[in-house]
Formats: sequence, C-alpha cells, structure tokens
Amino acid sequence: MDQEELQKIKQKALAEHIPIIMDDTLQVIDQYLQENKPQKILEIGTAVGYSAMCFSSFLLDGGRIDTIERDEERIKEAKENVKKVGVADKINIWAGDAVEILPTLEEKYDMVFIDAAKGKYPFFLSQALRLLSPTGIIFADNVLYKGYVMGDYNKHKQRTAVRNLREYIKEVTENPELETEILEVGDGLAITKREVHSRKS
Repeated sequence: MDQEELQKIKQKALAEHIPIIMDDTLQVIDQYLQENKPQKILEIGTAVGYSAMCFSSFLLDGGRIDTIERDEERIKEAKENVKKVGVADKINIWAGDAVEILPTLEEKYDMVFIDAAKGKYPFFLSQALRLLSPTGIIFADNVLYKGYVMGDYNKHKQRTAVRNLREYIKEVTENPELETEILEVGDGLAITKREVHSRKS
C-alpha cells in the first residue's frame, strides 16, 4: 500500500471538511485488527475510502472489504483513491443506500464498521448483527455525537440523530446477548461483540 498517497488523501479530506475516521479512533481499531486479522470487513459509509484503505492492510490473504456509499461524488473519488493507493483488489464499493443494500447481503463478516447516517444507526445495528460472524465485532463511530447524546441536547435540527444514537447505545448496552464498551475517543466509539459466556444456569 502506498502510504504517501494515503497521507495525501487524508490531508485533502481534512482540508475539504470531509468526515473521515479520527486518528485516535483508527488507533483503537488498528490495534484490534492487528491481533484479530479479518477475512471480511463490512463498512457502512465509505466517504472517500480512507478508513477502508487503512483497514485493508490488516486483511488476511485473499481478504476483502465491502463498503457502502450513496453519494455519487464520494463514490467516484473513493474508486480513484483505492487505485492510487494500490488496494483496489481488496476493496469492493457498493453504490447506493445502505438501507436498501444491507438486507440483500447474505455473507458473514468478521468486522462491521458503522459510520454513516446517524439517524439510521438502530437499523444498521440490526443488519450488522445479522451479518456478523459468531466471533465478529462491530465498531460504531460518532456514537457520542459532539457530546449531544449523553447531554440533554434536544434542538430540532439534530433531534432524530441524537434520539437514534441513544437508542443504539441502549440496545448494545442492555441486550444480554451483547458485550459493549463505549470509548471516548474521536466522537465516541462503541465496540460490540456477542456475549461468549452462556447465561443459562
């Protein structure tokens, strides 16, 4: 992978205020991927392809990332970027709305990364759990959403996003079949795995 080209893509995205994964969030995920090399990753929200390119260096041989994006400009840029960095053979970009694409997928993924429309996080979670391998992991970015989610923020403009992120957190932390940790890195990162211990007495 061409690291120099990757850094140029990162700087361009930052300069153009395109939301990309923050360094401290990436560090947490990288550490996990280093220890648990995945065969298949599903990413919901490609943007310009930066996070997918970063994750691709941890894939097992023959591994693949399926990433979904609905913004046509971003899709075009992401396709160019993965070629520039030399990882086009590892990253498959699905063009379209994740709400429509996810229900059509049937494969099992070792990791799911959620970083798309905040108001759709509960739906993304239900699909991620359906598509997750038994030992897989879900990373959901921006779950604290500028601090609004844990505060009493209720302004109309962001109300739906905040409400649905709260619903996401409630589900992953209160569902007895899931084990979740929420880290205050970046804009909040929720890390969810299936509960491995049997709860039957």
